[in-house]
Amino acid sequence: MNQSLLTGIYAALAAFGIGVVLCPILIPYLTRLKFGQNVRDDGPQTHLKKAGTPTMGGVVIVVSLVVAALLFSQGNTDALIVLFAVVSNGLIGFVDDYIKVVKKRSLGLRSYQKIIFQLIATGIFCWLIHMQGIGTSVFIPFTSGFFLDLGIFFYPLVFFVMIGGSNSVNLTDGLDGLNSGVTILVCLFFLFVAYALGSPLLPLLGAAVGALLAFLLFNAHPAKVFMGDTGSLALGGLVCSVSIVLGMPVLLGIVGFIYVAESLSVIIQVSYFKLTKGKRIFRMAPLHHHFEVGGWAETKVVAVFYIVTAILCLVGFLATNGLFK
Repeated sequence: MNQSLLTGIYAALAAFGIGVVLCPILIPYLTRLKFGQNVRDDGPQTHLKKAGTPTMGGVVIVVSLVVAALLFSQGNTDALIVLFAVVSNGLIGFVDDYIKVVKKRSLGLRSYQKIIFQLIATGIFCWLIHMQGIGTSVFIPFTSGFFLDLGIFFYPLVFFVMIGGSNSVNLTDGLDGLNSGVTILVCLFFLFVAYALGSPLLPLLGAAVGALLAFLLFNAHPAKVFMGDTGSLALGGLVCSVSIVLGMPVLLGIVGFIYVAESLSVIIQVSYFKLTKGKRIFRMAPLHHHFEVGGWAETKVVAVFYIVTAILCLVGFLATNGLFK
């Protein structure tokens, strides 16, 4: 077996092992600290029973991923740049969670505060990829391996993908196991792409899959712990930065369409509500709540979103046809 693939498997197993050990330690600790989830009164009524479930469990994902990736990436600079995106976004989410849970301020960070922190983190990320000499070309799906060089316009795209994408992943975290499972599939897609390209990101992506599988053991319905913004923003930083370093942010829009749909549902809902002075298109936003309010069981929504993501990952492989020889 190819050595790089073996390394990715070892990284996945190591991250899984770390996560499986840490979760049973962290969950009771979060419970004792009363770091419980606040549930919206105007949301689906079935969610009211989730109030008090420990949150901020994303710490386990970040720690498992980072430790395993560092062990098996051998100091590779591309991997370190992605880890910066993961940790910086995770820290923003941690502060947001801390304000919500500990300070009892339901909205957490103000929108402008979060954006400022994300702009700073993305600015540093742009500087790092520039210093590393990562190119400004972007792969165009469904072409025979064609890359479009955006030049200076590449960096505004990076800001759009990193900030818009990480917040879209954040919005996907609303049902037991939803964000974890969708992101596992997206990471598996990029893992195979990294393998085909011979990218040094393969061990990091293996670690991401392992960390998320471990967390999903405790986050699947009925969830014993939630990842909180600590986890969801870190995962946003992960998938967005990986797509940029690989030169494939457009592909992320295909395989991660669930993220896009969740974000668009909120934008459309809010815009339409303001334009019509109170009317709504969706029963509730983000999109997963629309189906819940319509009568779908939570587990059915999660399963359907998994299936959609899996199918779109297959479409993603078709979109790269001609890239790999």
